[in-house]
Amino acid sequence: MTHGAAHGYPISASDLTIEYPPHGASPAYVAVRGFTLDVAPGEVVGLLGAAGSGKSTVANVLAGDHLHDTHRAAPVITGGEATVLGYRMRGLSRRKAVELAFDVGHLAQDGAMTLSPDRTVAEIVGEPVLLRDHRYSRRSLTAKVAAMVDAVRLPLHMMPKFPYELSGGQRQRVALARALILEPTLLIADDPTAGIDVTVRDAVVDLIGEIQRERAFSALIVSHDLAVLDRIADRIAVLDHGEMVALGTLEEVLDDPIHPYVKRLSEAYFRDLPEELLDDATA
Repeated sequence: MTHGAAHGYPISASDLTIEYPPHGASPAYVAVRGFTLDVAPGEVVGLLGAAGSGKSTVANVLAGDHLHDTHRAAPVITGGEATVLGYRMRGLSRRKAVELAFDVGHLAQDGAMTLSPDRTVAEIVGEPVLLRDHRYSRRSLTAKVAAMVDAVRLPLHMMPKFPYELSGGQRQRVALARALILEPTLLIADDPTAGIDVTVRDAVVDLIGEIQRERAFSALIVSHDLAVLDRIADRIAVLDHGEMVALGTLEEVLDDPIHPYVKRLSEAYFRDLPEELLDDATA
């Protein structure tokens, strides 16, 4: 039985508070406070907020990525609880974080821009498999990588290419393939359309949704763009200045907004809707 199956919810956070300790001249500050969210098996939840809202901090902590960052002050859980696939995140050891990483596909905010420049697409995508099992059959790995590269709609002739030879959208697909190569139970994607040309943004979002439906993993998708989450999320959670100010389906959140930030989101959303869709939305 996997950790996720034993736990019930792939993500369960209760009254979670996350702080950044003092670093150099920067004082300590609370980035997230009182965050409570359960993500059900097979559910896609969108985490929406402006820059500085705390959404990327939530993503990094729930993915366990903050435990691998030794170059800056990493966030620390100082209140509440969070469980990811059965792992208690508060006080999680680095060894347990490595185990968790094999079950959580993490597409970091800068994932497309930080691909190893001296490795080919095939090597980048296949690396997590070898990190888990360095004796993995090279023939099997080649087949596995090819299947994943094909799944993210990249031509197989790109496997020997290097990141500098790819477009921004193609690099993001490589980063997604790497995040999914171990067939994770959970995908945490932080701003998956960052740095991607608007002409291919929807294609990348729809691709994530298509693969999620095929493989039935749960997902937490972080974005500042409501249109992105509208295409993929079952529910959305809205963060503002570190606090959750709304949670529900898109309609539930936007139809009767109370918080000022959510009101602005609602006004912008309905203002930008085509007239024929606006009639349906307000009927």
